[in-house]
Amino acid sequence: MVVGVPDESGGRAATLTSVAEDGQGEGRWRSARARAATVRTAQSVAGAAQLACVLEVSAEKAGNITPRHDFHDTSYEDMLRSAIALGPELARAGNRGVGETVLAVVEATRRVAAANTNLGIALLLAPLSKAALSGLADPLRARLGMTLRETGVADARTVYAAIRLAGAGGLHARVEHDVRSEPVIGLREAMAGAAERDSVASEYVTDYALTFESGLPALAAGLRDGLGVRDAIVELHLRLLDEAPDTLIGRKRGADAAARVSAGAREVLAAGGLRSAAGRQALRSFDASLRVEGNALNPGTTADLVTATVFVALLEGML
Repeated sequence: MVVGVPDESGGRAATLTSVAEDGQGEGRWRSARARAATVRTAQSVAGAAQLACVLEVSAEKAGNITPRHDFHDTSYEDMLRSAIALGPELARAGNRGVGETVLAVVEATRRVAAANTNLGIALLLAPLSKAALSGLADPLRARLGMTLRETGVADARTVYAAIRLAGAGGLHARVEHDVRSEPVIGLREAMAGAAERDSVASEYVTDYALTFESGLPALAAGLRDGLGVRDAIVELHLRLLDEAPDTLIGRKRGADAAARVSAGAREVLAAGGLRSAAGRQALRSFDASLRVEGNALNPGTTADLVTATVFVALLEGML
């Protein structure tokens, strides 16, 4: 399940774990990452997706499912099973439409988890996987833009089916009615209609602006400053919340609640975040405030954006 590439001697694959165990230092791992970024096989894309999901859920992010915090209907183990299940379907993304891949991921996930664990992740990673496997020499984001512009009514139809199968919560009645109907517009146009109320939909019409323009720089800054991978992911989560109110919270609890959560993330960062004792205490208090009333303020869309950012970082050799 863990992405790896052969080491310089042709021996066992170099991974985050093996390099740490060998104690060979940052230089060797950077070399392994650089080689991994040039390998865009179906297997490497699937492995990167699985690892991105595992890293995201394993970081102690405020308000989300983590190793220390299950939800009443979904456990940390459910998220791990879902992470494994999506890999083979994303490996096939280069040979089928975006919508087909989204539906296949949701179907595979529902076989291993009873609740909706990764609809947003499927929606975000399917176009990225198809773009990564396109075989074109253009930068990943340029290929992604082409992939998104090529989606059509057939993709909308299968994505609507995936949304119905996942039983996604927090949708307004008008949106639920839309996905129960036969689409008459393409997937990107459908996403444009939802972009103001859903950050995942917004990514489809901005060529993943939050992922590439906010997420990747934030993750790179944390890693460059010496944060461990999971701490850098926690900081990434806070910075994305600061940048854009969580739209899952917005749909469930209203725009004011989402704005208050973003303000809370901003306060944690101002206190030092994971870089100071005061910041860590502020993070613990912020986390506790999001878990009241049955995790009602779970910033789930932001967690999906974190996964997309980590996936791109793995594809590009940043991790």
